[in-house]
Amino acid sequence: MEIFLKNIVSIRFLVSLTLLLMSATQVYSDVNHLVSCQSYSRLTDLNLQQPPQRVLLVPLLSKEPHSTEGPRWSEQPARTLEAFYRKRFNAKVEKLRDIWNWTDYYRQIEQMAQQSQPFDRIVFISHGGFDGPVLTNALFEHELQVTGNRSKLVLFSEEQPGLRNVLSITYDTDKNPVFNDYLAAHWSEFVDMEPTDVWHQLKGLEKQVQPLDNGCFQRYCSPDKLPASPLELREAKLNLCELICREPLFEQKTSVEIYPERFFKFTKTLSSLVTSDGLIFFGACNPGSAAPVKLANDKIKLLINSTLVGGPHNSYVHLVSAVTGRITAGPIGSSSAKDIVDRVIMFESGHPQRNLCIVTPTVTWPQ
Repeated sequence: MEIFLKNIVSIRFLVSLTLLLMSATQVYSDVNHLVSCQSYSRLTDLNLQQPPQRVLLVPLLSKEPHSTEGPRWSEQPARTLEAFYRKRFNAKVEKLRDIWNWTDYYRQIEQMAQQSQPFDRIVFISHGGFDGPVLTNALFEHELQVTGNRSKLVLFSEEQPGLRNVLSITYDTDKNPVFNDYLAAHWSEFVDMEPTDVWHQLKGLEKQVQPLDNGCFQRYCSPDKLPASPLELREAKLNLCELICREPLFEQKTSVEIYPERFFKFTKTLSSLVTSDGLIFFGACNPGSAAPVKLANDKIKLLINSTLVGGPHNSYVHLVSAVTGRITAGPIGSSSAKDIVDRVIMFESGHPQRNLCIVTPTVTWPQ
């Protein structure tokens, strides 16, 4: 999906460039998006603390699927930027360590808020997307809803602040005590699994503990009902009969929801960490990219495309800047570890760059 979205952005850039040459105007073109991001502004044009005296680096640890990078890849660019800020500005630099999920982040931030003064810069180094930095999907809340003999286990987890992944498993407690006991003992393991893997695991257990309806099975899957060949057709029909003729023990659903409380929990940490004339920098892929347009089937549901904080917003850095009242910046398009380092250094050195979105706050929204 992320690759698909990136392709949309690339195609829209070519289209908007063509329209520009024809003296046409497109509100959400990448050309106009660059202007709205002030990507050609000089550092002296910004109401920004210079030189930075206190810097906080936040390397987020997670492994991107299908990537050859190790989960600690972000620590090396953090070391490079630490050396840069100390040598160039003689700044005091602090780093968060071992941030594997958002619970780790909030725990360290709470401790830091009690011990440290606000920073002139906070720089995130992470994987990311159109809705900000990404960490490993981790449970932050769960609930068991019981109505008579019907129970519903709901697990809430998050990869990006403000987007809540919901996994719900509904089951009848009167049907099978072995299944009930298994859920009670193993539910926390499901958060680290793909929803399809959870479904297969529970279906495997269901096959072990829930008997077949023999009448149903003989009616549809007796030897004379199965095709003589080929073998794969017989196996496929047997598997189908296993599903049809065994009363299911559960129903599983998954969804992604916008969860404003978690988003504002995150942005409040940014407001408390960064001085009013400070900078929030998201070193990741796409926080500065123009928001992709919603498709007709509404499959793209993003924070920046929602009505949150007066949205929809042009990009994630526009959204964060509006909430925090801080200058916020982030790359347009994909970014490697080297790109993140280069963009921060070029920014601090006063060099304009095309692929960096810089947003100054206008109206700050209540959190």
